[in-house]
Amino acid sequence: MEIESLRLQPHSRLVLIINADDWGRSRAETNAALACHEKAKITSVSAMVFMKDSERAAEVAKANDIEAGLHLNFDELFTARNYPPRLAECHDRTRRHLISNKYAQLLYNPFLRREFSYSYQTQVEEFVRLFDRPPSHIDGHHHMHLCANVLLSNIIPAGTKMRPNFSFWPGEKSWLNRTYRRLIDRRLARRFQLPDYFFDLTQCVQENKLDRVAALAHPVVQSESEFLISHEFQVILENLEVGSYALV
Repeated sequence: MEIESLRLQPHSRLVLIINADDWGRSRAETNAALACHEKAKITSVSAMVFMKDSERAAEVAKANDIEAGLHLNFDELFTARNYPPRLAECHDRTRRHLISNKYAQLLYNPFLRREFSYSYQTQVEEFVRLFDRPPSHIDGHHHMHLCANVLLSNIIPAGTKMRPNFSFWPGEKSWLNRTYRRLIDRRLARRFQLPDYFFDLTQCVQENKLDRVAALAHPVVQSESEFLISHEFQVILENLEVGSYALV
């Protein structure tokens, strides 16, 4: 499971969003995020559909009034017992393309246009069935919502609240890497609602950068779950306005 945090600045107002990924991927991951929610240390989750714990996780989210977005899955096998046969066929093709090599997500495959579109739409429909409402935001497992086939096909409606690339300071990544990310994010910003910054919890904790960012990511890693419910993290939150996607 991932915990991610997003910093948005709508209407000149800084809002910290702490988002837990992989809700519903497994019982352990759902329960780890739920424990953080019960301690008021996360503000939303990104839910996976057609996974082993998806049905139960949706009921847990509704019972606990947890805001949920859709964590699109194009590259990991679905683990639920039942899902549409056509989805299985489409998902197998998108998955094999994306895992074929580490640069596959950067390459647009015109022969998979229908498969990506059908997979996206079917996952959205399943989310609505499970949660009785549309997702509050869209992101992707392994960030595959940013793959070329999704971005260039415009299958996600304009105006959607969506996650950009990770944010890095000069020197943390190569100039070429940072430039590529900025170009993609500028394209995204013309069509979607994006946070100003997006950071990874593991990196922030390991490199002691939490005083420089207002966002976090990644548990089922025990140390991260413990950090989120710690007094140290509570002190960090005291000077920040904490909210959810519903506020932006």
